[in-house]
Amino acid sequence: MKFLNPCNPIATAFLGALLVQSALAAPTVTRLTPPSELFASSRSAPIIARFLLDQRFDLQASILPDDPSKSITKVEFALNGQKLQMPTSLRDCAQGCLPQVAKNTGIASLRAFAVKKPGIHVITVTATQSDGQTTKAQGNFEVVAINKGGQKIKNIIIMLGDGMGAAQRTAARIVGGGYAQGKVIEPLTMDSFPVTGMVKTASLNSIVTDSAPGMTAYVSGNKNNNNEEGVFPDDTIDPFDNPRIEYLSEYLHRTQGKALGVVTTADVFDATPAGNAVHTSNRGAGTGIVDQFLDDRHLSGLSVLMGGGRKWFLPSKEAGSARSDKNDYAFSSTDPHTSLIASAWGAKPGALDKDRNLIADFQAAGFAYAATKSGLDQIDTRQVDQLLGLFAYSNMNVALDKMDGRRAALKGQKGRVVDDFGLPDQPMLDEMTQKAIGVLSRKKNGFVLMVEGASIDKQAHNMDTERWILDTLEFDKAIKVAKDYAASRSDTLVIVTADHECSGAALIGGSMVSDARLQELTRAGGVENLRDKVVGIYEKAGFPSYVIAPDGYPQTTDIDKRLLVGYGANSDRFEDWRSNELPLQDVQQPFVNQAPLKAHPADPRLRDVEGHFEITGQVPGGSAVHTATDIPISAFGLGAWSFTGVMDNTDVFFKLAQSALGGVVAPNFGMKGK
Repeated sequence: MKFLNPCNPIATAFLGALLVQSALAAPTVTRLTPPSELFASSRSAPIIARFLLDQRFDLQASILPDDPSKSITKVEFALNGQKLQMPTSLRDCAQGCLPQVAKNTGIASLRAFAVKKPGIHVITVTATQSDGQTTKAQGNFEVVAINKGGQKIKNIIIMLGDGMGAAQRTAARIVGGGYAQGKVIEPLTMDSFPVTGMVKTASLNSIVTDSAPGMTAYVSGNKNNNNEEGVFPDDTIDPFDNPRIEYLSEYLHRTQGKALGVVTTADVFDATPAGNAVHTSNRGAGTGIVDQFLDDRHLSGLSVLMGGGRKWFLPSKEAGSARSDKNDYAFSSTDPHTSLIASAWGAKPGALDKDRNLIADFQAAGFAYAATKSGLDQIDTRQVDQLLGLFAYSNMNVALDKMDGRRAALKGQKGRVVDDFGLPDQPMLDEMTQKAIGVLSRKKNGFVLMVEGASIDKQAHNMDTERWILDTLEFDKAIKVAKDYAASRSDTLVIVTADHECSGAALIGGSMVSDARLQELTRAGGVENLRDKVVGIYEKAGFPSYVIAPDGYPQTTDIDKRLLVGYGANSDRFEDWRSNELPLQDVQQPFVNQAPLKAHPADPRLRDVEGHFEITGQVPGGSAVHTATDIPISAFGLGAWSFTGVMDNTDVFFKLAQSALGGVVAPNFGMKGK
């Protein structure tokens, strides 16, 4: 290797130039939002972010100076080469950023941006650091055109079976409908929908989504990271300051005056219900999430909210409350980074108010309130414009346990599980759906209603087969309420889908023995008894025959020659094939560590141990997990035709928007019309 002579004037000039070039090195754009392959990989396709005409979203860039002593002093955004003349905040990461982000990183945000021209657009960010050096980066996104013509749908009903894949649907059909020589005797309501397709469910950062981006893709048209709702990822730790994406409910409320209803059997703060109206990077930030439901109802049109979750609504000093300033939010009026959220979006700034009585605030805002089924029954939807129902401290009890409680009450007895929870008077999902539609149907501009069967997922996580099967049946009864409403009209679309599949459920066959014999084999124990003598495959599976009681649910799930379900995404567990008397502990319940709830099993490895039939799991921990498997989607009513084929979960958003904004020009399947 040859070395330059430092005494040579040419060499001296060259070295000096290198030093100047090093001193003037440009900063680097480390993140550009909305996400795009143009920025991430220099490829122009595939397009990652897509929006409706005039759908609002935030632009954001993170810029790293070339040296720790320097800072970012100016950032400008341009659309297709034209500088955007909108307020842009700029902050550094001296505090409040992720640990891996350098403290002199600059974060620039432009809030509530929208584009009114369809097509592919290029965003350019230009950043200047303190020594005058500049850098540029580009990303792209698409604004999707709406085709005009045909009748517009007035009402959208999204029936979301959390974790419900094809196996969950099939199991509910076998148990609830029965088979005769290979033909279903009584199909599920969801089976009667005339159009069915398949949905790809990946999130922004994984092939395996969780419920937050699984839901928000349907109602924002964009991918979110796991655990994030209605926002793109950023570099800060504040869960409420991420770049926002306008939801379908917000868009249709702003442009058409539609109302929003959210009904769930989960805690209402949970990922799926919150993923229709709340913007946060932390699905667990319960206090701020429920506050945003009420405080930003002028943006979402929220008129109905029902489910569990009373613990977030009670002042912190009240027994059972989970309210905390640690998971609340308050946008400072002196911090442009967060104050722009309030000023540009029109969002409420929030407050750290752990002692807020949120139930009272909902009532003061005009919401009728019900805490029990009896209270819900008393509400006359002809006289009520807004409705809040909170029927449990956290997640509601599942269908199997609620029905056990109702049947026990008819005999003058107590229900084992619902009385353990102190909640013997909870509504079923179809009863909640009926009330929600009753309120929303009075809205002159129409509505968007999301109804979630939440514990299909939660009990599949627990590998509690009979509980998720009955929750799927409960969900199907709610689907019938929605279908009956749509069938009586010519302006309503109902879709039935899931956010993801949970547990890799597999219907492996049927038991070859009676329930009495199964209990004998359990006492004998071991693989040779509980597997080899029980599991019937192929023709040995036969047709399990469950007897349905007048209330619409099986008289018992412990029948002779029952359906047998295995799991492909399970943790270690024991199996005896019989129904579990008690559900697993729900750690979200505020009284879970007190009697009698603390007597419930805490882990799948603590159930069914008597039979000594241990099944080794494919995943660590004590829970089955979500899978990357495509899930079914079915549609009924005006606009149903567009939900056939294989589609991305974000495509559903644009299909719904087309029908609501541009109209439906193809035949309407399954409608009576009027």
